Amino acid sequence: MWMDTKTEAKEASRNRASLRRCVLSGLLLCTGDMEHLDKYMQEKLFVLQLVVWGLRGVTRVILANNPLSGALILAALCWASPWQALLGTLGVLASTLTAVIMGQDSAEVSGGLHGFNGMLVSLLMGVFSSAGDWYWWLLLPACLGSATCVFLSSGLSPVLERWDLPVAVFPFNIIIVLYLLCTGPDNPYFPHHPATPPGLLEPNGTELIAVEVMLGIPLGVGQIFACGALWPSLLILGAVLLYSPLLAAHALLGSAVGTLVGLSMAVRHDYLYSGLSGFNGALGCMAVGGLFFTFSWRTHLFAIASAFLSAYADIALSNLLGTVGLPACSWASTLTATLMLLLTGSLAAYRIPIGRVMAPEHNLCSHSQWEAGDTADRESTDV
Repeated sequence: MWMDTKTEAKEASRNRASLRRCVLSGLLLCTGDMEHLDKYMQEKLFVLQLVVWGLRGVTRVILANNPLSGALILAALCWASPWQALLGTLGVLASTLTAVIMGQDSAEVSGGLHGFNGMLVSLLMGVFSSAGDWYWWLLLPACLGSATCVFLSSGLSPVLERWDLPVAVFPFNIIIVLYLLCTGPDNPYFPHHPATPPGLLEPNGTELIAVEVMLGIPLGVGQIFACGALWPSLLILGAVLLYSPLLAAHALLGSAVGTLVGLSMAVRHDYLYSGLSGFNGALGCMAVGGLFFTFSWRTHLFAIASAFLSAYADIALSNLLGTVGLPACSWASTLTATLMLLLTGSLAAYRIPIGRVMAPEHNLCSHSQWEAGDTADRESTDV
């Protein structure tokens, strides 16, 4: 009787351990780049493939590459503003379909690399439009601007590939500035709100609210998608966490650095409270902190420096472009990340080739394999 009870306890323990392993394996399948999903979708209908490509394009905005994260981000945008979610979805689909029609590289299309610029263009058109939500005429420039991003990306790619640089969001930044210059605040068809420099003095000398400043840190992550609501921003941060905890930590760290920079420059209070002071710092920190560079204590410090430079450059560019009513968008983080990728010296050894960039945790595991392979090659060629 005692032996039977002991045997049953062992079997129950093994079953629980097996169940935990199954749950953990299932969770791991949902993290990272989900390469297994691409193999599964190869023989599926084009519409289903397009959905996965579009969701990957959504996450590329925040330097991730996970379709489940993309679904969470779209849910967050819909929670914050259904109109913005519609514009973003339309933008990513328009640019992805344009890339398919143009015959762009299939791996780039399926990886969402031709979708994220289009999504950003359509989102920012909606944010700056002064015609209000559900202004259906705005769908026309949103589709055209998103499609044009593919042409710019295709033209810039051969130039930047010479230095192994990503196209990043150069197309988005160019298209949105051109659109705002073409329309203007008083355009009868597509009016927009002029941007205000963050360095303008406050009309009232009120004191800062510490809680609002702290809430501006997670909002800085949401502002990457032009989302200024707290809970949707936290959901976006959760989507990044699903893809890579390391990337999510650097997103929060970079946004905190950007907020600190805004405090040091005495920017407008609403600029701090809304997270606008932090999103360029978040992007700059994420790009260096494990995505394009293998994570280590050196690259971690390098990422913090990148966040500071991105945030200060954003304030400078915002003050400059704000004098003519234009936003600085993400020019600061894009130019800073490009500059960091061009650096030489000991940090260049941590640089990950653009074609091998994946989730930071995967990059961390793969870097030792690349180093071992390079060492073996050098030893085999020694005379």
